[in-house]
Amino acid sequence: MPLFGKSTKPKTTLFFATDVHGSERTWRKFINAGKFYNADILVMGGDIIGKLAIPIIREKDGSYRATLQGRVERFADQDALKGLLERIGILGFYSKVMDEEEFRALQGDPYAIDGLFHDLARQRLESWVALAEERLRGSGIRCYITGGNDDFSDVLAVLPSDGDGALRACEGEVLPIDGRHTMASLGISTPTPWHTPREVTEDELGTLIEELVSRVPDPSHCIFNFHDPPNDSTLDTCPMLDWTTDPPSQITRGGSIVLHGAGSRSVRHAIETHQPMAALHGHIHESRGVTRIGRTLCVNPGSEYAEGILRGCLLNLEDGAVGGHQLTAG
Repeated sequence: MPLFGKSTKPKTTLFFATDVHGSERTWRKFINAGKFYNADILVMGGDIIGKLAIPIIREKDGSYRATLQGRVERFADQDALKGLLERIGILGFYSKVMDEEEFRALQGDPYAIDGLFHDLARQRLESWVALAEERLRGSGIRCYITGGNDDFSDVLAVLPSDGDGALRACEGEVLPIDGRHTMASLGISTPTPWHTPREVTEDELGTLIEELVSRVPDPSHCIFNFHDPPNDSTLDTCPMLDWTTDPPSQITRGGSIVLHGAGSRSVRHAIETHQPMAALHGHIHESRGVTRIGRTLCVNPGSEYAEGILRGCLLNLEDGAVGGHQLTAG
């Protein structure tokens, strides 16, 4: 489908999405977005792993039960089970069918629970890589994917880092994405109230960013693909949380929720200093938008993964500038 105005400059169309958190439907939409939008490049900006694993108990009479979103549900047969598995996949959760005895043994072994979660996350990510290679083979579309703060390093290790396939990992690298532009990618974030697997201090993140950017040949022709959005940019606005409660609770004043910018000062400093052509971000699901910091077009497409909605952004790259952009949802 044609997008933006006509231009005589050669252009590359990039489609960016992020924070799918294990959602099967959202991932499939992302992979199909390349052909739908006539994009040359797909970029997934992190937080690709799901948040929960749901045990499905096989009863002695052949029925099943599962606790989903706080409610115990029962399923009579294999057909009903199939519907449950589809719902779980859309939500981004993992699942495993087991007998009552296996479930009780697992409950008492936190190490086994953690190991099972990692196994299920790896299996799904491996299936996503296979789907991407199948759908994109022969299309000329390249797919780049980085992790986010919620993603475990051992799970991300299943992503191919080289080779001739359509999909490859890009975290911690400066990669040429066409003949004129590069992309520098980093998925680690500053601390959150949830103590996610890949968090560092502002100073540590700043050091990692500067080391990465030192390898960029020309920042004016580079895209910063940083999961954490820049602080106080409107791409990081969310409720302020009380970190001392479990779970963290929203802070209110005068009966209203207090909002603040939860993004990274180090990311903002890097954008202000180096002025890349574009900066791609996620992390704050509810802060969908586009803004500029100096010459840099900064994007957070937002996320509604649990509803199976793919939110994204199309960018036309034209010789060191973004010739046009469009937020998408579908």
